[in-house]
Amino acid sequence: MSSKTINDLEIYREAMSLAEEIWALVVSWDGFAKSSLGLQLVRSTDSIAANLTEGYGRFHYKENQKFCFYARGSLQETQTWVEKAARRGVIPDEMARQLYAKLETLKKRLNAYISSIGQAAST
Repeated sequence: MSSKTINDLEIYREAMSLAEEIWALVVSWDGFAKSSLGLQLVRSTDSIAANLTEGYGRFHYKENQKFCFYARGSLQETQTWVEKAARRGVIPDEMARQLYAKLETLKKRLNAYISSIGQAAST
């Protein structure tokens, strides 16, 4: 049986948690870093959960998959912004590695979720 609400999906809860972690990090940055790099980082991270929600709300597996692909794109964009933040000295390398590892774990889980959507539709 499928989940009743988006909040029942672990992948969604993980994406929301990561977005809050990124928000808390960026809020402490100086004005220029926050308004340039930080804004992009927050937007791309927020977009992961937002796209999962939009796809989930479409109630058709192909639409859900499409928005999950968008979420995966936002996740990969987030990885780029984390790398840029580290290269520019805004976050320490160790923090960047930790965030990147969380994003990689989330990506694997998202890929598994995308696969399960197609499998559930074919059974």
